[in-house]
Amino acid sequence: MRAAIFSTHGSSEVIEIQDLEAPVPGPQEVRIEVRATAMNHLDLWARRGLPFEIPMPHIGGSDLAGIVDLVGSNVDESVIGSKVVVNPSLNYEWYESRNPGIGLGKKPFQILGEHTQGGMAEYAIAPYENLLQIPEDVSFEVAAAAPVAYVTAWHALVSRGKLRPGEKILITGASGGVSTAAIQIAKLIGAKVYAVTRGPEKMARIKAMGVDHVYDRGLGDFSQKLWEDTEKRGVNVVLDSVGEPMWEGCFRSLGQSGRLLVFGSTGGSVVTSDLRSIFWKQLSIIGCTMGTQGEFERVMQLVFDGTLKPEIHSVLPLEKIREAHDLLEMGEVFGKLVLVP
Repeated sequence: MRAAIFSTHGSSEVIEIQDLEAPVPGPQEVRIEVRATAMNHLDLWARRGLPFEIPMPHIGGSDLAGIVDLVGSNVDESVIGSKVVVNPSLNYEWYESRNPGIGLGKKPFQILGEHTQGGMAEYAIAPYENLLQIPEDVSFEVAAAAPVAYVTAWHALVSRGKLRPGEKILITGASGGVSTAAIQIAKLIGAKVYAVTRGPEKMARIKAMGVDHVYDRGLGDFSQKLWEDTEKRGVNVVLDSVGEPMWEGCFRSLGQSGRLLVFGSTGGSVVTSDLRSIFWKQLSIIGCTMGTQGEFERVMQLVFDGTLKPEIHSVLPLEKIREAHDLLEMGEVFGKLVLVP
């Protein structure tokens, strides 16, 4: 099979298209003929080098959709030929602190395509229990663009943030995959949405998604303008993926008893805070990542029925994997980049 692979960490130049042996599924696994796979910042972090070991040489790609091609010994062969999308969260029950007993241990939470080999190839392996069938009228590209972004956004806003109708939410890095998903989910809930991005073109596209107020972070302190637009009350919730450059602005944007939902650190992971603003306004800082199998199934059904519609920046052949990495790294992507092998 052809695969986009890297054997050392570095710039996008370390990625090569190579011919490899197609993988063979284990007892509880299936092999998928990949028809579409989507880029995430996870792919950039894995390529640059993570603070833990990943399988090397490495094939990235956490989001993938395709056709079941081969099954392991404990999987019924009737699923061969099925059109499926994969939940990339592996062993998510680790977050729920389930204890299977002292002799069994717990498997750590992992992400397909980060801790394991992923979907940037003609074939990929996934656990059978992580599959979800795609309706015939839904494209592979749309299905592949959704899991990481929409599950992360749903888990953050609904499960962790408890966003309610009528509340105000600020979404930073608003042109990203998770953020464009969060905008749609917040509007579906009935919240009033404020967003931060950079540049007039992205502002116009975000405004077209129904966002109530959009700010250009390149034109000064967005939090001051937001404070005025909210009549000096701030927002109830902030969803942030940027980290360091936006951190203090996020705190200034929050009103009394506000919740700061953190799911990324694309601009820097080391931050400082004035504790007085946290305790005086009784703020909550809530970490979020990925989501459960139930959340995956729920949000994917909303994608399948058209309630939620992934923003796809472009669809590229796998051979343009370096270009895809560079576009995402430069912040030139609105929504999701999808690659097809």
